[in-house]
Amino acid sequence: MVKIRLRRMGAKKQPTYRFVVADSRSPRDGKFIAILGHYNPRTEPRTVVVDAAKAKEWLAKGAQASETVARLFADQGIMERRPHSDTKRAPKNKKGDA
Repeated sequence: MVKIRLRRMGAKKQPTYRFVVADSRSPRDGKFIAILGHYNPRTEPRTVVVDAAKAKEWLAKGAQASETVARLFADQGIMERRPHSDTKRAPKNKKGDA
């Protein structure tokens, strides 16, 4: 399956991200098919630059957006907002807990 997801860029403790189209089996920062734009969460306001035509084209071809990408694309008007998931992940075990 092909996914649209974020690829981490930037220096240590200074993340910026690229929107990439990649095979779902490839690692987060591994091989990708296409770059759709970039996202910088450290600026005020947050910088989101996306090639909307390319993004819509990949979504029409069946690419699945990750949750974060779907939220950012919805804010840009590229896709509709997904319904909020009520499921919560299990808390992490602290040291000493078994």
